This record gives sequence, C-alpha cells and structure tokens, in this order.
Amino acid sequence: MPSKSSARLAALTVAAACSAASTIVLTGPAHAESVRIHDIQGSTRISPYAGKQVTDVAGIVTGIRTYGSSRGFWIQDPTPDADPATSEGVFVFTGSAPKGVAVGDSVTVSGTVTEFVPGGANSGNQSVTEITKPTTTVVSSGNALPAATAITSRSVPAAYAPAGDTATGGSINELPLKPATYALDHYEALEGMSVRVTDTRVVGATDPYTELWVTVKPHENRNRHGGTVYGSYDDQNTGRLQIQSLGPTADFPKANVGDTLTGTTAGPLDYNQFGGYTLVASELGTLKSAGLERETTRGQRSSELAVATYNVENLDPSDNTFAAHAAAIVNNLKSPDIVSLEEIQDNNGATNDGTVAADQTLTKLIDAIVAAGGPKYDWRSIDPANNTDGGEPGGNIRQAFLFNPERVSFADRAGGDATTATAVTKIRGKAHLTLSPGRIAPADEAWKNSRKPLAGEFVFRGRTVFVIANHFNSKGGDQGLTAQYQPPSRSSETQRHQQATLVNAFAKDILDTQKNADVIALGDINDFEFSQTAKLLEGRGELWSAIKSLPRSERYSYVYQGNSQVLDQILISPSIRRDCDFEYDSVHVNAEFNDQISDHDPQILRFRP
Repeated sequence: MPSKSSARLAALTVAAACSAASTIVLTGPAHAESVRIHDIQGSTRISPYAGKQVTDVAGIVTGIRTYGSSRGFWIQDPTPDADPATSEGVFVFTGSAPKGVAVGDSVTVSGTVTEFVPGGANSGNQSVTEITKPTTTVVSSGNALPAATAITSRSVPAAYAPAGDTATGGSINELPLKPATYALDHYEALEGMSVRVTDTRVVGATDPYTELWVTVKPHENRNRHGGTVYGSYDDQNTGRLQIQSLGPTADFPKANVGDTLTGTTAGPLDYNQFGGYTLVASELGTLKSAGLERETTRGQRSSELAVATYNVENLDPSDNTFAAHAAAIVNNLKSPDIVSLEEIQDNNGATNDGTVAADQTLTKLIDAIVAAGGPKYDWRSIDPANNTDGGEPGGNIRQAFLFNPERVSFADRAGGDATTATAVTKIRGKAHLTLSPGRIAPADEAWKNSRKPLAGEFVFRGRTVFVIANHFNSKGGDQGLTAQYQPPSRSSETQRHQQATLVNAFAKDILDTQKNADVIALGDINDFEFSQTAKLLEGRGELWSAIKSLPRSERYSYVYQGNSQVLDQILISPSIRRDCDFEYDSVHVNAEFNDQISDHDPQILRFRP
C-alpha cells in the first residue's frame, strides 16, 4: 500500500487547495439573527442555522489556531443550557491567523454559519459547524475560561454510532443526538467545547504530524503492550481519542504505545479528516514512558523452516533505513530462511522515468544484512510494467523473495515476466509451477493498478514448499470509522475480494494436484483476519490464517487511529496446519513506536515440512 506519509501529504495538498470545495453552505434568509452558541449547534450534526447570518454570538475565546488551512479560534458560552445534546462551543474560521483576540477574551461574533467537511464532501466525513466571514468585537479580556468537560470511561457510551438513516443514504447527520447512548453522538455534542482527559494511556504512537492517540477506557480490548486491539467490525473501541497540540510542535511528546499522558490534557474538541474527533490541546499532560521495547523472536531450529513477511514501506536506494531494516531482519527476526518483502521500489524510487528494475534496492538491503551479521541472501522477483502496480507514481513497488541459499534452494523455471501467468502442472505425481518465480493471473482485472502476486517454488530438506507473496489493494477510498455514514462504506473491499478469490484458486490448483503440498500465502493483505477478504483467501480449508493461532489480544501488525489491527498475514495449507507443528509470531518492532522505520510489523512462521 502507499506509505501513510505520502498519502497524507497528498491529502493535505488537496485539502489546502480545495478548502472552499470542502464547505457546505445551506442557503437561507439573508437577515442576521441573534442567537446563542447552543442554538447554532442544535441537537443534530447539521446546524439549524446553516447558511444563515447570525449576529452578536457571545462567548469566551478558549483556543486560537494559527497554523494549517483551518485557522481561527474557538468560543464557548459560559452559561450553558440544560440540553446535553447541544454543544456550547463553536469554531470561528478566519482564514488567516486571527488578530485582535486572545484566550480569555469575551467576544461577540457575527458571520455566516457554515458546515465545513474536512477532506471534502466526497470523503464521507462529518462536518464541523463554524462561523465564517466573521466580524468580532472584544467586550472584555482576562476572563476565566469555562470549565473543561471531562471525557472519561463512564461518560463515553459503549455503543459506537446509530445506524444511518436510510432516507438520507445511511447518513447520521439528521438524526437527533443521543450522547448518553452512542459514542459518536457523545463527542459530537461536545464539538467546539473545551474538554479534558486525565492520566490517559497512549494507544497510537506519535506520528510525524505530531498526533497521537489515547484511550479513556484503559481496559477496553487491551493488549500486553498497552494498545487497544481491533478485533471486530462491531467493536470500534469507543475510548480512543486523537490528541493534537495548539502549542509549538517541538513541545509535542514523542510517545510510544503504552506510555501515559499523566495529569490533565485539555483543549477544544475538533473534528478533522485524519481521525475524526480530536482534542486540540492547549494543555498537555506529562509523558510517562512505559519502557516499551522492540520484540525479538526465537531462531529457527535446524529442522524448522522459517518464513517471514515484511512490508519495508517504499524502500529504494536513496533511503537511510537499510541498516535499520537489516538489523530488524537479523536481530529481531533471527534471519528467516525465506523473507517475502513488500514495497520494494525500483532503483531510482519515485523518479518517474520508466525505470522498473530493483536489483540495486535488493542488493543494498542484502549487503546491509551481511554487514549486520546475517546470511548472504539470494533474491528473486519480477519487475512490473511501468506504473501498473499502484503505489507511488514512478516507484513501481513489488514483492520480492529473499532466501538463505545455505538453508533453502529455489527451483528456477524461466519465463516469468510482468504479464505472463504461471500455472500448476504435475510431474511424477507432484505439483510444480510452470514459471518460478512467476506471477498469478497478472492480466486479470483484479490486479489493475495493484501488485500482482509472486509465486515461487522452494526446497527445504528435500521437501518442496510453494510460497505466494501478496500485497493486496489498499484501503484507500474507504470511509472512516467516524464518517457521517454508519456503518461506513468499505468500497476498497471489492477489489481485495477478487484478489483473494484468485489467490485461493491458485492454492487450490496446487492442492488438487498434490493433496499434501505445503503452500504458504503471505504478505500485506490489507485486511483483517476476520474480514471477508480473509475468508475468501482461506476458501474451503485450502488455506488458514495462522495469526489466528495467537491469542486475540496478540493479533495485530499495524496501528491505525489507535486501533491495533491485522493487515499482514501468513496463511498455510492443511499439511502445515494439520499437526499444529508450527509457531507463529507477530514481531512488534515498528507499529507501536514513534521512531518506526515501517508502519508494519513483520510476521514469521516456523514449521517442520
């Protein structure tokens, strides 16, 4: 999948360029109305005053944002009404850095009520109620701020969101807010208000954009590292909350999963396109480290074959992460016999000049592994046709096999290229690939603008093992968990379902030819172990996702928006699974750390063929 950073930068560019297109103004009478903030916010997600002019809206300035494409300030009414569904805070959008106002000022604001959709209307995100084109009058300064509302494990409901109104295409915009019943309604009823959390555990490490995720529900699907495991579409982990900073980014804590923000973290509650409800902190708690350390798996025994998958996140020769990746493979993975690599870029990375070869990328990694004390790996891969496999334009990402020739041999059968499909044949009663390495059905529409599976035939201690390296279609285009459409649409699944069906059919061909064949399908599946994608890939028992051999709390390879979840998987055929003579390990070296070299954790399987 494209790296988070490249996708995020592209989205930020689009958001900045299209901010006007991301605003929905509902037309209404041109005359201005004098109202309170809770009247503007109303008891649904869309303001009853959207598109209308309002005048002399009173409030205390609680926060000022001087950066980004959404600059302005928050005001809050110090005299709330009695309705818990109506927020007492609102954002005043000024466009440029606000002037003439300070935190603690009592002001009146006149302007147009607008519903702004972060990321644009097509994103499916909820909107933020704002006052735009404001005229602001400072009445007095140095006023006490309204008390911040505590967000706690008891205040946030266990149910995530109501089912969307079918009359509005599944949107929850027009539904009356029930903040005591649904978590999204609870947060929406606090939009724009000052809120606080206390002694919260980090469940999503600080990223380059100075964001992190905490939980206000410390026991909610907790794993032993302190993360929150996402194990079902029906359990979205309602205690998660994103934290950003209103202050200098240099002061933002560099936190790992399991760390704690002790004391109080407080500020206005915003909603943004990269995670939904966000506490924009004017006061940050003190970081207390949990001392999280990178994991190390055990080395394979002489009779065990160790097979790993590792997404190295757009690796190309210009990167400075080769030594770190090599150390992870040698020290943390203990030099597996076979490593399926995803996101190997071509020799000049994102330069879009037609280069597709990746021999320099792979040689540089192999040399770094030797320098780290590992074996001299050999490699096999197939170069894609230029700009046909998705990912970063010009990068030509692909899967590649590393293998230790002192332990494993590769059955080379020439003829594999970007467009020629490998197949299964029978020789002396045994299954063999017609091309090794070869691609599976590369011309099928299922692989359009996506990585084609790489199949290879290995021999370990006289036993043939078929390995299929995958990197399925990304989740790009799916609606977020906090979308206005509930349940959110997962449109990217369609292509992954097609891909999973094809890979399963190929594994079935092998097993129909040789019932006891050892088949492994592995890689960045870009979907959960409980997903329909995984079920289609498993088929009717042809394959089984071995990460399910781990306790539920240990099933994760990726952390997204504070949810520890599975994207990377190793699936095995019945001959490997039958005697339970295998071990599976999700080796957590990246996803939970703020200084990660990839956003994926490698997976490893050890078994006796």
